[in-house]
Amino acid sequence: MAQQKNGQEPDINQLRKVRREKLADLQANGKDPFQVMSYDVSCHTADIKEHYDAMEGKQVSIAGRIMQKRVMGKASFCNVLDQSGNIQSYVARDSIGEESYKDFKKMDIGDIVGIEGEVFKTKTGEISVHATAVKLLSKSLQILPEKFHGLTNTDIRYRQRYVDLIMNPEARDTFIKRSHIISAIRRYLDGQGFLEVETPMLVSNAGGAAARPFETHFNALGEDFKLRISLELYLKRLIVGGLERVYEIGRVFRNEGLDTRHNPEFTLMELYQAYTDYNGMMDLTENLYRHVAKEVLGTTTIVYNGVEMDLGKPFERITMVDAVKKYAGVDWNEVETLDQARALAKEHHVEFEDRHKKGDILSLFFEEFAEEHLIQPTFVMDHPIEMSPLTKKKPENPDYVERFEFFMNGWEMANAYSELNDPIDQRERFKAQEELLAQGDEEANTTDEDFLNALEIGMPPTGGIGFGIDRMCMLLTNAAAIRDVLLFPTMKSLDK
Repeated sequence: MAQQKNGQEPDINQLRKVRREKLADLQANGKDPFQVMSYDVSCHTADIKEHYDAMEGKQVSIAGRIMQKRVMGKASFCNVLDQSGNIQSYVARDSIGEESYKDFKKMDIGDIVGIEGEVFKTKTGEISVHATAVKLLSKSLQILPEKFHGLTNTDIRYRQRYVDLIMNPEARDTFIKRSHIISAIRRYLDGQGFLEVETPMLVSNAGGAAARPFETHFNALGEDFKLRISLELYLKRLIVGGLERVYEIGRVFRNEGLDTRHNPEFTLMELYQAYTDYNGMMDLTENLYRHVAKEVLGTTTIVYNGVEMDLGKPFERITMVDAVKKYAGVDWNEVETLDQARALAKEHHVEFEDRHKKGDILSLFFEEFAEEHLIQPTFVMDHPIEMSPLTKKKPENPDYVERFEFFMNGWEMANAYSELNDPIDQRERFKAQEELLAQGDEEANTTDEDFLNALEIGMPPTGGIGFGIDRMCMLLTNAAAIRDVLLFPTMKSLDK
C-alpha cells in the first residue's frame, strides 16, 4: 500500500486507476503481461536458501509476487514471494539493460514476475539473486494490505483467502501442513492394505449419522435428493461386496450451526475393516495418530493453545458410565428407570427433552460433566444403545453397544463401532429412529431398504470409524478455529 501523505490515507481508487493506466501503457507497447503463456522456473526460493552452499554462483530462474521494492537510482532491490517463501533480488540497470530497468521501476507491489540471475550473498549476508533478466508475468490491479501489519481482519481473511495466503505466512504454512497431514493418512492406510474409494454425495437417504441434511431437487429425475451427512452406509455395502478394507476422505454436509469447531461442510474420513471390532479400531487410531504426528511434525508430543498432549503414551480407555461416575459423581449402574434418570438430571441441572430415554440422559451427563476433562488422548467406550442405531450390542449388557468416541483437548475427534451386521436387529433400530423422526427429531435416521438388503446378503464382523479431519488439522497446526484450517469456510453472504 502506498505511504500516507500529510497523515492522510492514500486514495485507493486513484492507486487502482494508476495501475490500470500502467497496464494500458504496457499493452499499447506490445508488452501485455496477460499474454505471457508460461515461464520456466528452475527452483523455489526455499531451495536456494536451504542449499545455498551448493547453489552459490549458479544461475537460477524464480517466479513469484513482488512484496517489497526499493528503487535507488541505477540499482534496486525487490523481495519476491513464492509458495515456499521469499527471497531478495538485486536488480541493477547495468545487469538487465536500460529499457528493462525502466520497466522494472514501474512495477508495483503485488505484480508477479520471473527473475533470472545468479545466487549470491549481499554484504550484510542476505542470500539473494543478482538479476540478469526480469519479466513481468502478471499485473496486479488491486492494492495489497499494508505489508508490515499483514491481513488481520478475520472476516476478510476468510472471505479473501487468496489475500490471506499472500500476506500471512502462518496461514500458508497451515494449509501446506494440512495437505501433508492428509497425504500421511493416505500413506499409512494404503500401507495397511486399505483401498481408497469414492461414494455418492447426492443420496436419496442421508443416513449414517445423527444430523439434519441439506435437501435439493434433481430436475433430470424429478426427485428430491439430499447431500450426504456420512460415508457409512455405502462403505459398508462395499464390505458386503468383499472389499475387506476400505476408506474414503471426502466432504459431508450437515445443516447445522457455525462455531469454532463446526462448519456445515467439512472433511470426514471413514474406514471399515472386515473381521475386526471396535478394539481393532482403537489400535488403528493410536497407530494412525502417532504416524501422522511423527511424519508431519517430527514428534508425537503436540502443543495446542499452550497445552501439551502426548500421543506417544498408550491412550486412556474408559467407559461412558465410568466417565460420568468419575466426573459427575453419579453411578449410572444404579439408575434402573427413566424416572430415576430424569430425577438425577433435574438434581444436577442437566436439561433434557421428553423424548430422551435413559441412555440419552446418560449421554447428556457425559457431555455436561466429562467431555471438558478429556484433554489427553482418550477412548470413551460403551455408549447407550439409544445413541447408536448402527452398532452391535454388548453381549453381556444389551443396554449398551460396542462403540467408542476418541477425545483430545475436550473435543470428539473420532467415532467408532463394532458394526451392526444383523439385518433383523438393524430393521428394528431403523424403526425406532423413524419413531423419533415422527416425534420431531430432524436428526433421526430413516430406514434404508437397500442397505438392509445388503446386510441380508451378509456382512462379516466389521470395525468402522469416522475421523474429523478438520479437527485433527486444528490440533496438529495449533489453529484456533475450524475456519483457520478450511481454505474457503462457509460465510454469510455480504448481500444479506
